[in-house]
Amino acid sequence: MGFAVLSSKRYVLIIKRIKQKKKGDLEMKKFLQIHVLTSYPPANLNRDDLGRPKTAIVGGTTRLRVSSQSLKRAWRTSNIFEQKIGGINGIRTKRFGETIYKTLVAGGVKEKLALDWTRSIAGSFGAIKSDKEKFPNNLQIEQLAFISPEEQKAALDLANELVEKQQAPTESQLKLLRANNSAADMALFGRMLAKDPSYNIEASVQVAHAFSVQKIVVEDDFFTAVDDLNEGMEDQGAGHMGDTEFASGIFYTYINIDRELLLENLRGCGDQAPSVWKNAIEGLVECIAKVAPTGKQNSFGSRAYAHYILAELGDQQPRTLSLAFIKDVGGDIIQESIQKLEGTKDRMDKSYGPCSDESFVLNVISGKGSFSELLQFCVKE
Repeated sequence: MGFAVLSSKRYVLIIKRIKQKKKGDLEMKKFLQIHVLTSYPPANLNRDDLGRPKTAIVGGTTRLRVSSQSLKRAWRTSNIFEQKIGGINGIRTKRFGETIYKTLVAGGVKEKLALDWTRSIAGSFGAIKSDKEKFPNNLQIEQLAFISPEEQKAALDLANELVEKQQAPTESQLKLLRANNSAADMALFGRMLAKDPSYNIEASVQVAHAFSVQKIVVEDDFFTAVDDLNEGMEDQGAGHMGDTEFASGIFYTYINIDRELLLENLRGCGDQAPSVWKNAIEGLVECIAKVAPTGKQNSFGSRAYAHYILAELGDQQPRTLSLAFIKDVGGDIIQESIQKLEGTKDRMDKSYGPCSDESFVLNVISGKGSFSELLQFCVKE
């Protein structure tokens, strides 16, 4: 990204850091890599189009899989992340136009004008659906758009201004997209705007699909439901019958965070960027450790905390340790999976040289490390 969109203060900071790098005095390690092992009981965390748990063929055997999209969605919308960030989040939606429309109508704008003006405002974030769509669908944009708090405020402020002046928005007023945003979730996970790619945000976090370290077989759960008002005199059968599919496993998940890019993406926070940066990393790491996808949770109660986390800091090229589980794990799955992960890390370091400058291990099984120490490690400079 060019310096043209940066504040003069940020430009000076970048130049300062470049000079520090030349001296070998780095202000922070660029990459935070996190390797996670989490054991889930029988569950259906992430379903395919047939309702079955998602799977993948790894090393010639079938493994359970949870997609990165499912993981990121669960983390981004969790109470943990919301509380840690303090509400500085964007919204990903097609339906922001409905909010604009209600604001205009509540302000006394006639319905036809409100519809036209809403389509103009919402159109700033993406192509609007056809006029042939029925209300309120014709207020929606075609694709999900990630909208920052600054952009939401600008759109609502414009709507209120139109109410006051009772006139259509001008072309200049409809320039609602912002290059500098404060939304922590957008800074972490990025955004793509087909409407205007110049306002795209490159994600500072890369999340691999989680997969089970052992081979699995998806099983069927046949269930029935009883009609509470059925006294059994005539109809002694169930009121409902159905089946759902499930499996269990220990999942390996890999996450890479570009901490420098995250700070750059938070330039809209101004002087608060360092504290938001810290909260964003701590919030994400806590979600990684504690938050599970919500699929079928009411049926399986499959919430789990990670039992092993390896965090690494360094400027070296990131790499996954999924090689450890190309051959499925058997026997003592918990201990063997940890040993394979740590062994693969050591052998990579031996072959390539240290793949990180320092690391920290949280191992619930052996009692090594604490979660508070892990968080301190992840945000250290």
